[in-house]
Amino acid sequence: MESCGKEGFNMKSTNTRQNSRESDYEEALKRAEEAVQAGAARAAQDPFRLRYHLMAPSGWMNDPNGLIHFKGEYHAFYQHFPFGDYQGPMYWGHAVSRDLVRWEHRPVALAPTEPYEFGSPEGGCGCWSGSAVEHEGKLVLFYTAHVDGRTPEEVQAMATSEDGIRFVKHPVPVIQGNPDGECFGFRDPKVWEHEGRWYMVIGSGKNSRGRALLYESANLVDWSYRGVAAESDGTQGDMWECPDLFPLGGKYVLIVSPMNMDGVKNLYMIGEMDFAAGRFIPESSGIIDDGPDFYAAQTMRDGNGRRILIAWMDMWGSRLINTGRAWYGAMTLARELQLTEDGRLASRPVKELASLRGQEISKLDNGLRLQPGEEQVWLLPPAFEWQADIDLSATEAQELRIVIGGACEDLSYAESVKTSRSVTDQRTKIRWLAAQRRIELDRNEAGIGDPGVYVSDLPASSAARLSLRIFSDNSSVELFVNDGDRVLTSRIYPLASGRRLELEAVGGTIVFEAIRLWNMDGLEVKQ
Repeated sequence: MESCGKEGFNMKSTNTRQNSRESDYEEALKRAEEAVQAGAARAAQDPFRLRYHLMAPSGWMNDPNGLIHFKGEYHAFYQHFPFGDYQGPMYWGHAVSRDLVRWEHRPVALAPTEPYEFGSPEGGCGCWSGSAVEHEGKLVLFYTAHVDGRTPEEVQAMATSEDGIRFVKHPVPVIQGNPDGECFGFRDPKVWEHEGRWYMVIGSGKNSRGRALLYESANLVDWSYRGVAAESDGTQGDMWECPDLFPLGGKYVLIVSPMNMDGVKNLYMIGEMDFAAGRFIPESSGIIDDGPDFYAAQTMRDGNGRRILIAWMDMWGSRLINTGRAWYGAMTLARELQLTEDGRLASRPVKELASLRGQEISKLDNGLRLQPGEEQVWLLPPAFEWQADIDLSATEAQELRIVIGGACEDLSYAESVKTSRSVTDQRTKIRWLAAQRRIELDRNEAGIGDPGVYVSDLPASSAARLSLRIFSDNSSVELFVNDGDRVLTSRIYPLASGRRLELEAVGGTIVFEAIRLWNMDGLEVKQ
């Protein structure tokens, strides 16, 4: 009797604790969502707010998490602090889309309420980055639960949803600690299925070398450590954040966000995956995006078999321009990944972006011969897409200069003229240098953000043609060169109320085969 009574007391106590935990969790989610909605109106009024990129309605946003195509919708979760425009304890924000362009926000998905998730309201804790998979009709999230100073500091946790909206946490972390106590970092699990087994890579580092650690499971709950799947060669950073390993074009691709890699903040490696040995064998490597504001990239496979990438369009250490504006952070445009014929990784804007095109401001299908000393000028809307195709075999110029700068008041959207006037306002400059076979993005005069010149060297295969595609969205520029063979992404913060785009040829004629410019209507993300 005494034993039964004791067991009964323990069961009741356990149930009470469980009910209390669930109640605390629901209350935390409710408070978070109320905070997001309370700040949304103020955030929407900010002049630097983007028009056709994914942002949180209000609050802080960083890494994309849990990208997945689930039951006919794209889900994008993200690192989120709902209570301010700064990094606090991390929650998971959530948005869905049917076309990767028009996003609708859903309630906050995860809140840090467990002892292994929450340590201080000041930050250094929370439901950190992770991924999502579908299993038996359910949406399953994996994430790093982090608390500064706790032992272990980082564990891997899981949450499950029937409807893709409300998530129930697994009672305990599914991976309790770092397999090697000397490792630096143990976070950002990316999970995928291969031949009926589940695999997970986790970012880490040891002996000043970034690492991707590999785990394997039959049921998503019980995980076995397989070892180090990949490691830095000594020049690729001392810790790898946000690893993602996936098949593409008959190869496997590993992407990571390396820490302390001489200014490089994103990296891809192409090679083979030996599942029996638990090793990724790299054959080549490169940079996904040469711009300053591209980090924590994650991919998903959609219903059409495409490999889609989204990244955080910002960077740690950047000047916090949006502080005090009720929001911070945005995602890049969705990009489709493909391997080029010569074995490099290209990232191209998804075709669905064309559905955002509004008025066609300019269409020069018959081409343009731009002479030295002339400038081609368009007045720009706040959000636009510009395309140009250049015949390099007929081009004699040493340099093409593109300036996105202060407005020219006597031009309308539909006009394009040649002028000798110079830009005097804040401006973002893009240069193509023929001899160096190089593209430069210069934001030294782009406004109140961080200065810098960012360089992308073009491969020899680009010698015959040059295609440029610019997406600008109020406070961002994404430049795609030769169908995404090279990409540069940057945030810009111009104070001028209007802008114009200028073209200038230096040292000879530039022959444009076509130029097109659209206003991007930028349907607002639904709250």
